Amino acid sequence: MTSMSTEAAAKVARAIGEAARPEPIGPLASSAAFTHRALLKIKHVPEQLMDVTLFPILFTVMFTFIFGGAIEGSTSAYIQYLAPGILVQTVVMITMYTAMNINDDIDKGVFDRIRALPVWRPSLMVGALLADTLRYTMASTIILVVTMLIGYRPPGGVLGIVSAVGLLLVFCFCLSWLWTLFGLMLRTPQAVMGVSMMVMFPLTFLSNVFVSIDTMPGWLQPIVERNPISSVVTAVRSLMEGSPDGGAILTVLLIGAGVLVVFGTLTMRRFSRMS
Repeated sequence: MTSMSTEAAAKVARAIGEAARPEPIGPLASSAAFTHRALLKIKHVPEQLMDVTLFPILFTVMFTFIFGGAIEGSTSAYIQYLAPGILVQTVVMITMYTAMNINDDIDKGVFDRIRALPVWRPSLMVGALLADTLRYTMASTIILVVTMLIGYRPPGGVLGIVSAVGLLLVFCFCLSWLWTLFGLMLRTPQAVMGVSMMVMFPLTFLSNVFVSIDTMPGWLQPIVERNPISSVVTAVRSLMEGSPDGGAILTVLLIGAGVLVVFGTLTMRRFSRMS
C-alpha cells in the first residue's frame, strides 16, 4: 500500500514538474497586473470610452447653449459657473461603471477564476479602481478642453485646475468603493446600473452643479447644502477660481475617507464571504 502511494506521488510529481513552486506576487504587483487587465479591456473594446468622451461633450454643450441664456443671460457668462459643476457631475457619474465591470466578471465566471489565483485578495478591485481613475482623468481632460473652447477661463490657472482635478479624483476613487459593493451584491449589470442611476441622479441634480443654491426655494436649500455632491462642487469651483474654500475641501476629504473606510470594509467582507 505504501509503495503504491509512493509510486502515485512520484507520478504526480512528474506530471506537475519538479521546479520550485513560484512565489505569490505581492499587493503592488498584483494590483498593477489587474490595472493592466482593465486597460486591455478598454483597448479591445474602445466603445467603453463613450461615457468619457461623447457623454461629457454632449452634456456640456447642451446645458451651456440651451440653458445658459435663460440662467445667466449669456452662454459666455454661464460657462464660467457651469464648467466646474459639469466636471464634477460627469466624473462622479462615471464611477458607477466600476461596479458594472466587476458584476460582468462575476456573471461570466471570470471572477471565480481570478479569485483562485495566488494573489493579494483585494488586488482585483484595487486594479479595476486604479484603471477607472485613468478614465476619470480622461473625462476631466475632455471636459476642460470643451469648456475652454466654449469660453471658460479658470481664474485659478493651471495650479487651480490641477488641484481641483486631483481632489475630484481622490473623492471619486473613494466613492467607487460604494459601487464595488453594489457590484458584488446585485445579480446583473443592468441591476447595478439601475440602482446606481437611482442614487446618482438625485444627488447630482439636487446640487449646485447647474445653479446657485441661493436661487432655489427656501425649503430646498438646506437639503442641497447638505448634499455631498454640493460640497465637492463648491470645493472644486473654489480651487478653479483661485480662492480655495478650506472648509469645503476638508469636508470632501472627510466624506471620501468615511466612504472608503465604511464601504471598503463592507466590500472586502462581502468579497471574503464569496471566496
